[in-house]
Amino acid sequence: MDVKEKINPDFAKFGIKDIPHLPGVYIMKDALDEALYIGKAKDLSKRVSSYFQESRPRTAKHMALLEKVKGLDYVITSSEEEALIYEASLVKEKKPKYNVELKDDKSFPLLKISLNDKFPRLTITRKKVEDGSLYFGPYTKAKLLRNAVSILKNIFPLRICKKIPNESCLAYHIGQCLGPCINKIDGKTYNEIVEQLILFLEGKKIKLIVGLTEKMKEFADKKNFEQAAIIRNRLSALLEVSDRKTADYSSWGNIALKLKKILRLPSLPLKIEAFDVSNISGKEATGSMVYFNNGLPDKSNYRKFRIKNVKGIDDYAMIKEIVHRRYKRLKEENKEFPDLIIIDGGKGHLGAAYEELLKLNASHIPVIGIAKQEEKIYTVGSQEPLDINKDSEILHFIQSIRDEAHRFALKYHHVLRHNKIPKT
Repeated sequence: MDVKEKINPDFAKFGIKDIPHLPGVYIMKDALDEALYIGKAKDLSKRVSSYFQESRPRTAKHMALLEKVKGLDYVITSSEEEALIYEASLVKEKKPKYNVELKDDKSFPLLKISLNDKFPRLTITRKKVEDGSLYFGPYTKAKLLRNAVSILKNIFPLRICKKIPNESCLAYHIGQCLGPCINKIDGKTYNEIVEQLILFLEGKKIKLIVGLTEKMKEFADKKNFEQAAIIRNRLSALLEVSDRKTADYSSWGNIALKLKKILRLPSLPLKIEAFDVSNISGKEATGSMVYFNNGLPDKSNYRKFRIKNVKGIDDYAMIKEIVHRRYKRLKEENKEFPDLIIIDGGKGHLGAAYEELLKLNASHIPVIGIAKQEEKIYTVGSQEPLDINKDSEILHFIQSIRDEAHRFALKYHHVLRHNKIPKT
């Protein structure tokens, strides 16, 4: 996570207005750089600036706090739910004087991991018991915590049953449990996921991502591609993805800001669509489109295309077809366009996609291409690729989306070949 430069808290003079309108955690500090107060926000800019508005009523505690504040850090997170988790971990670590409402207050909920169970569970509780379980919190917003747990169950699919049954349940079939009840996962692998969840709840997201990246590489080196894909999907859900090199990743919010700047986008790229095509000797050619919303893959909005109008091997024509079909339909249905389009390919593929956008009067949608072998980013109107360091988190993020589009296209292609479905 990216901690910004210190900001003098005098709002009228020192530019707190530059803090982004993104979720995150803010840390008010004294003259010795010690944390005085830690808070979370859905909108950092609005929340932090509200402290310094003359019209805001102030309690004696509030006035005492502001008199001592000499600096401020903030951390951009991927969501308000993550801000809630990170706030609690920082309060526990730094013990700021003015966060008294979070100290031993039994009215706030906690997260509990039942470590004494053979297959531990993650639950919400308001009662801390000395039973060998691990507790996190307290958390100030119960509803927000429930939302956070729903997200965590998708990323770290631990069992939800109180007693392990003898058959699989709905949670297993929808991907929110790995099926220890039917021996689909062993204790060692399950506990590795528990350890990953603990790192996340402790606010050690970067350490978690680095560890997962290394583990994914180990699986890939051993040609265990199924397990490598599982780890990759977990990385994707954690917003920062790389299947190439271990790196120090910032939050999705910070990546979005950097993408907007380096690509000169008119707005933050919150909604991204990426395209790829797949064929073997021109047979059963398919196309794919994956959809990322606020840094996360939204599989309900993925789209598959059977190539209808292209004979033989012509990737450019295939890209043209699927791009045209996608955005013609969006126009006809009067639906929202994405903030950014990513094409799997270099200048030629990018040019082919842009031609179709021109025909549809949709050339206002920003579109880029990422060349397969060079791993270079190309933009419309430029003969040279962007100057992006190969270890950049921006490049890694674009690569991860491209890789997901490629995986989805291959999957559909294999289904068609296996089932030998006739073209329509």
